[in-house]
Amino acid sequence: MKHTVFAAALLVPVATGAFASEVGLIEQTIAVQHHSHGMEMSVMFPATGQDKVIFGENAVFYGAPVLENAEPVAGQYPVVLMSHGWGGNYARMAWLGAGLAARGAIVIAVNHPNSTTFDLDLDGAFNHWTRAQDLSAALDNVVRDTTFADLIDETRIYAAGFSYGGWTALSLGGVQAKRDGLFAYCEAAGPQSQFCVELATAAHDPATLDARKYDASYKDHRISRVAAIDPGLTWSLTSADMQEFDTPLLLIGLGEGDDRLAATDTSAGGSNFEALVPQARVLDIAPAMHFSALGLCKPAGEAILLDEKDDPVCTDPEGTDRAQVLNMIVEAMVDHFDLD
Repeated sequence: MKHTVFAAALLVPVATGAFASEVGLIEQTIAVQHHSHGMEMSVMFPATGQDKVIFGENAVFYGAPVLENAEPVAGQYPVVLMSHGWGGNYARMAWLGAGLAARGAIVIAVNHPNSTTFDLDLDGAFNHWTRAQDLSAALDNVVRDTTFADLIDETRIYAAGFSYGGWTALSLGGVQAKRDGLFAYCEAAGPQSQFCVELATAAHDPATLDARKYDASYKDHRISRVAAIDPGLTWSLTSADMQEFDTPLLLIGLGEGDDRLAATDTSAGGSNFEALVPQARVLDIAPAMHFSALGLCKPAGEAILLDEKDDPVCTDPEGTDRAQVLNMIVEAMVDHFDLD
């Protein structure tokens, strides 16, 4: 079931559902067996408290209001595992984590070692399976935590992500990757893909990746629903790669035409991944572009990035209302995960 929604057409404020709550935040670093160093993680949750701060704010982006030193509100809550994109971090996805937590979810996020903002290693970043393992380990940690153990509804554990993190969510649901898809995409995209040009410049050969690990299943059987925003790595997949995927799926695509990022285009004009999941709810949002999902930019954000010669992640297509794009994503996930 596919819908295209125009972002300026809806006026749904984030985190204002009938049961909207204050959001608590806990951050910590945990040890995980599959990495040589600690992994940063966060938990957002319905909370009460007085110490309100703005999390994830900088000169370019607005942050999300959260409570430090907060007490969880008693109850039983679903869990959403949340994964950021290539070179991103969980603070940049705070708008989504806070939006879901305010509507009655415990949201667990990590800064994926080797593929986060301050820890980006080209070779290690391609080991996509470690990202699924990151979130499974973070879930294990929270389930054991006496602060949260009695609050978790273990029948309602979900996965969500953006871009490379969208793939991580699909992987946790049971979709298996195909290493040769990297070749297929870069061959089709050619020099139009900055990502593929960077790979070629770095002389990175996908053939050096361990195909056995790359193409294996990393399904976490605790995951019962998945939501993916512009997911990567869906090129060249076949029905054989979907044999373990049996969860309800929400696919959110950002932009249309030239504003749709080819690497994460799941439509028939891109990887055609949507044909493999006919049961999925597909929501295309336009006008928008891939990086519209990175949060709400401040008025000076676009100019700052231009001056620093950074990626133009605040430059949306004409007519985009980024606040509404973000609101629509939150509302779609609230519905998909049956929150409130």
